[in-house]
Amino acid sequence: MRETVILFDLDGTLLDSTEAILLCFEDSYEDFGLQAPERKRIKALIGHTLDFMYEHLGVEKDMVCDFVDRYKFHYRKRSKLMTKFLPRAKEAIIEASKFARLGVVTTKTGSYSIELLKHMKVMDYFEILVGREDVVNPKPHPEPILKALHLMSVTNCSNVWMIGDTSLDMVSGREAGVETVGVCCGYGTINQLKKSTKVIQNDTYSAVSYIKNITKA
Repeated sequence: MRETVILFDLDGTLLDSTEAILLCFEDSYEDFGLQAPERKRIKALIGHTLDFMYEHLGVEKDMVCDFVDRYKFHYRKRSKLMTKFLPRAKEAIIEASKFARLGVVTTKTGSYSIELLKHMKVMDYFEILVGREDVVNPKPHPEPILKALHLMSVTNCSNVWMIGDTSLDMVSGREAGVETVGVCCGYGTINQLKKSTKVIQNDTYSAVSYIKNITKA
């Protein structure tokens, strides 16, 4: 088996599902007869779990689960129609598969994410996918990455990499003891990424190329 392992975040790293996410948030508020927050407030929280997002958008704690359920109801109908690859992301997956074992670590619902990646014809490139329901503590906690490595039977983290677009991904990777590469094609700002990783690339293909060159050295 290949020694190099690359774990990818989804939204903002491989996929662009921004419009679907925003519309589903707006629909969930409408379902309860409420006005949704401004889109820029919602976008600023993408990458966090849905319950975290709703709480920080002002939803009362005892209503958060209801809002999450409505969001998921709408998202499942929209995700396949309104999600696309980020530029060069599919090429990044294919290139990475040539020299590394691949996995996905996301705060999205895992079952929906697997369904979506199968629809986009790339799930077969990944050995595992760890989603929100697979862990107690989501990113930035290291548990999701450690869970992924456990499922892949990886015991040596010396050549394991996490690619993501937010500081949540970078902190999770660092705390799990793996290398991290931040990408500027998603939701995190360059300043946030600089605070949490030493390596930043323009997009995921560039990140994969960087890892390939490092592992060859």
